[in-house]
Amino acid sequence: MGVSTSAPEEGIAVVTVDFPPVNALPVNGWYELAAALRAAGADPKVRCVVLAAAGRGFNAGVDIKEMQRTPGHDALIGANRGCYEAFAAVYDCEVPVVAAVQGFCLGGGIGLVGNADAIVASDDATFGLPELDRGALGAATHLARLVPQHLMRTLYYTSRTVTAEELRRHGSVWQVVPREQLMAAARVLAGEIAAKDGTLLRLAKAAINGIDPVDVRRSYRFEQGFTFEANLSGLADRHRDAFVGNAATTEGSQ
Repeated sequence: MGVSTSAPEEGIAVVTVDFPPVNALPVNGWYELAAALRAAGADPKVRCVVLAAAGRGFNAGVDIKEMQRTPGHDALIGANRGCYEAFAAVYDCEVPVVAAVQGFCLGGGIGLVGNADAIVASDDATFGLPELDRGALGAATHLARLVPQHLMRTLYYTSRTVTAEELRRHGSVWQVVPREQLMAAARVLAGEIAAKDGTLLRLAKAAINGIDPVDVRRSYRFEQGFTFEANLSGLADRHRDAFVGNAATTEGSQ
């Protein structure tokens, strides 16, 4: 359990997240992921990183149960800072990052893939921000990188999800494949990228980030301020308590 890094072939590093049962990351998990991504990008032998996950889904966001059982605001602040670091580590990775997404990609998962350079997804992948149902705000910055503005707003306000195929039609997902072919497809794309000159790839990544019309770090940090405001008012706790209670009921009925 945790975050691991492997090198399946020359020039490619695969960073895999594994936090059962649903890859809802605790505070330390976000920092662990950020460190792994930064280390992989800094390795001069690596020319492309594949960001993957084990288990049923790619990412279910933050560990809300951890947040609710931790007194005060320490877990909230830790999650805010940890997510910020992990999302930034994807964006700032010195080489291109290919996200390999299966199953659910929710909340913090959107922050990760929205900052990736390319996305390959399984045909059962779904993407969404259920933040309003969880008493939170954030990652609209990253959802806006996946879909047009009005669709982003509708998805955000309704907490609905979209499929990988829908995102492919919008141009944000490169390829949709059966789940059993996901990692192979991601590695093919990563291999095509990694075949380029490593120095030129690093220059290209820096150049493309430099012409980005939105400063994703500042934009996301602005969103986080409203998340903290919702917490100070007690509004967020009520929604998270309801979510944890519903999750416990569901688990007890299985």
